[in-house]
Amino acid sequence: MSDIAPGTPSWLRERNDRTALTLLLEHGALTRTRLGELTGLSKPTAAQMVSRLERAGLIEAVGEVSAGRGPNAISYGVRGDRLHGVAIDIRERTIAAQLVDALDREYPVVEVETRGRDRTPEGDVQFAIEAATSAAGVDPDSVAMVCIGVQAAISLDGDTLSFTDTLPGWPELGARRRIEDALGLDVLLDNDVNLAAVAERAAGAARDVASFALIWMGDGLGLAIDLGGSLHRGATGSAGEIGYLPVPRSAADLDPDAEDLTDLLGGAAVMELRGVPAGDPGGLAGAVRDLPDDDRALSALADRVALGVVPVLAVLDPELVVLGGPTGLAGGERLAELVAQRLSGPVARRITDSSRWRPAVHTSGIAGQPVLGGARRMLVGRIHDRLVADISTITP
Repeated sequence: MSDIAPGTPSWLRERNDRTALTLLLEHGALTRTRLGELTGLSKPTAAQMVSRLERAGLIEAVGEVSAGRGPNAISYGVRGDRLHGVAIDIRERTIAAQLVDALDREYPVVEVETRGRDRTPEGDVQFAIEAATSAAGVDPDSVAMVCIGVQAAISLDGDTLSFTDTLPGWPELGARRRIEDALGLDVLLDNDVNLAAVAERAAGAARDVASFALIWMGDGLGLAIDLGGSLHRGATGSAGEIGYLPVPRSAADLDPDAEDLTDLLGGAAVMELRGVPAGDPGGLAGAVRDLPDDDRALSALADRVALGVVPVLAVLDPELVVLGGPTGLAGGERLAELVAQRLSGPVARRITDSSRWRPAVHTSGIAGQPVLGGARRMLVGRIHDRLVADISTITP
């Protein structure tokens, strides 16, 4: 934060520079004239702002714009190479990562196996950074921050984990602090399904709804809750851990041995529905590859999903239910349609005659890596904030 006295020329220059950089981050490349129009400042003042930001290495000339009869005007844009972040998805046996810059450009997504590695929070993150920067051809020293999705509940202070069954080597206390101390990075740690919901709200099936619940079906089971554009995390950060919820009595007809919702909807249950034996090398990915062609398994799965969704509807009553994760994506809109029928269709099709909810049900609208997509969104915002905040220390 600047300690320059308000109202002085130096303070005014810094304020103008912050405004100019913010506009360039928001609008993309702009000419001096357009910057002057948007800020309400004179052309000479706008030109001075551009010169200071360019000398500081924050912006650069990126093209020309026709100015009619006169010479073309130079347009300026924010440099994407000054500051980087890495989006990271930590899983039980693999890590996925992707470089992020201020311009939100696409960089390669890398997935690396962790087999044979001595797992620690700082070791996993360093491994991910090295893989992402190598794939992007970028110096790892330019990475200043990371956003990490983990399969665990995160406390509100971001440094206490619970439900860490699939995080080998990660302690329940102090993981974020260990990463920060060891690597000197700004660290944001969040639940992986919450990050997937960030992507869903920004660019997926939930862009235009007031509230939604994202049911994540993979090897495990998770839930993210978005109410009015804000994620509901709960008092301890454990909201959404529905995989540990005991199954209702009505689930006995579907699977008499299931004790919790993960037993009913997790990867092992879906593999069994598809007739794939436990331990099959193809795992869940192989089991759901042609799921839409298996009417029997799809119908049975819809019954189970509906039972898992009812408690969410009873407590939150969201406008939309999004089916995500490997199983939700593989089931596609046909699975979503069947689940909707079980919840709110004709009585003969409902999983329970007492259902009174009528939510829309859709498949996730995010292709590729939704956890990384949400982490990227978070990082782009943080990179923008850092660049603007640092103006006082880097502009002449």
